[in-house]
Amino acid sequence: MKILLTFFLNLCLVLCVTAQNSDLPEDFLSKEWHSVRREKLREKLPANSVAVFFANAVRNRSNDVDYVYHQDPDFYYLSGYKEPDAVLLIFKDKQTASNGKQYDEIIFVQPRSEQAEMWTGRRLGDEGTRLKLGFENAFNNKEFKKYNVDFSKFSEVLFFDFKNDVRDNPRDSADLYSLIEQFKMKANYPSKDKLAVKSEPVKNNLNTRGLNGIMAGLRGIKTTEELEMIRKAVSISCMGQREVMKAMKPGMSEREIQGIHEFVFKKYQAEDLGYPSIVGAGHNGCILHYIDNYKPNITSKELILMDLGAEYRGYTADITRTIPVNGKFSQEQKQIYELVLAAQEEAMKITKAGATFQQLTFATQKVINKGLADLGIIKNENERHLYYPHGCCHHIGLDVHDKGEYDMLRENMVITIEPGIYIPENANCDKRWWGIAVRIEDDYLITKDGYEHLSISAPRKVDEVESLMKQPSALDDFILPPIEKIIDKKQ
Repeated sequence: MKILLTFFLNLCLVLCVTAQNSDLPEDFLSKEWHSVRREKLREKLPANSVAVFFANAVRNRSNDVDYVYHQDPDFYYLSGYKEPDAVLLIFKDKQTASNGKQYDEIIFVQPRSEQAEMWTGRRLGDEGTRLKLGFENAFNNKEFKKYNVDFSKFSEVLFFDFKNDVRDNPRDSADLYSLIEQFKMKANYPSKDKLAVKSEPVKNNLNTRGLNGIMAGLRGIKTTEELEMIRKAVSISCMGQREVMKAMKPGMSEREIQGIHEFVFKKYQAEDLGYPSIVGAGHNGCILHYIDNYKPNITSKELILMDLGAEYRGYTADITRTIPVNGKFSQEQKQIYELVLAAQEEAMKITKAGATFQQLTFATQKVINKGLADLGIIKNENERHLYYPHGCCHHIGLDVHDKGEYDMLRENMVITIEPGIYIPENANCDKRWWGIAVRIEDDYLITKDGYEHLSISAPRKVDEVESLMKQPSALDDFILPPIEKIIDKKQ
């Protein structure tokens, strides 16, 4: 009878968890994939060690409103768990529980709560984490305080050091703040007082630096499953660029352009943005991470720089296109644009496994410096300037500037190549160049003998851009009445 009762309860739990997730997308990474990632990490851990990962904090936006929650990418990479207030321990070697059972990983997660879920959404709970994410040892996060682990027996306890920016919820004894404090006590984490007193002995098995290199080595090389997600994110982002090229008209606002991009992302079920959208018209494009997007009336003589990336199932694209608002580049705009394009294509020529990030950057700098000198914007190729102030390449993946090794390109890395030229107002050159800002950014999969240009469907060349901008847009007839008329009607 007891066996039948246990079977019935487990069956009910499976049906409950399945029902609560039946209306969610089904193309997330599998629990088996995350399990393999944990095993790969375990292989790289030093002897007699444990790695400890904490979920991201809930961030407050204002008053009683929080930002939409986003999981720590390392935590998600290793677990698939997307909720806050959790801690994951991965051991190099098997540990023995009090009941004699052995384990090499354990996770503590926020519990199911009918009241909390009514307000803030579904939770997996410990049983759901076992069933959906494949953790044999998953427990309510309130159990972490009672979890008896002797951190002093490990040669190394690896974790990312704390930034002291986590809020304490006094009503929750197992929120992230509490989990961190409990870990500090268990691991004998030095207090500020101990750090201030040099004579006070500080335990030296706490390693806050080693995990970064290990995770960079893992996350920098993408698996087949990750590449599928990245390809979708890139394709969606390219479609956003294409639709904006067709919809662009003088008089539109930066925020309107941003909205078209992000509408396309949502139309394709991308659940988030990989980073705040950058839409800078005219001299606003000279601000590298311009995210105000406030300009209400873009003029026909301006370029508009659009750096946006959809996030699909946690993985982000990173694509930039710069186009003329009126659909045709002026002579000066075209000269700067084609110089940036030439720099990008020069880097593409040497993009393959074995090349270095530094070689790609130098290739773009050489082309841009010579071109700026030929145009008379700088005096000679060796003149130091800020018209191209950034590097040309970075990894993308779970982060837009993803973890990865930045020495040599390796097969199955995914990187950007993004040269740019930014000439602000009052620059030390002829006025005809002022306010021109151009960045062209594309995403590439590194292969053994070269690369796959993932973002090729978004036009890059001058004639391609101008040709697409002549095509009609599905939004041409989407005209809203002025807000003043709506207010008048209400009155």
